Amino acid sequence: MQIQSAFSAGMQGLQRASNAISEETLNINRQTTQSRQQDQQVAAAAAQQTANPTPTNAAAEPNRAAGTDTTQSLVRLEQQELLAQANVRSLRTADEMLGNIIDIRV
Repeated sequence: MQIQSAFSAGMQGLQRASNAISEETLNINRQTTQSRQQDQQVAAAAAQQTANPTPTNAAAEPNRAAGTDTTQSLVRLEQQELLAQANVRSLRTADEMLGNIIDIRV
């Protein structure tokens, strides 16, 4: 295996993990914002229901789905963090190998 290809693979993997981390962070932010908006709508509906008592309970279901999506995004975020750490380790190893080769040849 060529050291240069190890560097390239490590850098590509690190870049992919970094992009995925950014994407998952945006997803979490988007889901949190939607969840807050839904909570505000539920609170407004509850306040309106107190003023006009009519049985409605359909607003609780979207919050559960948003919580599941957020959980999945957090799990994917953790996976990408581990992938980034693994790629950094491979870059470090390739760097050490290159240092050893230079030390041996000099």
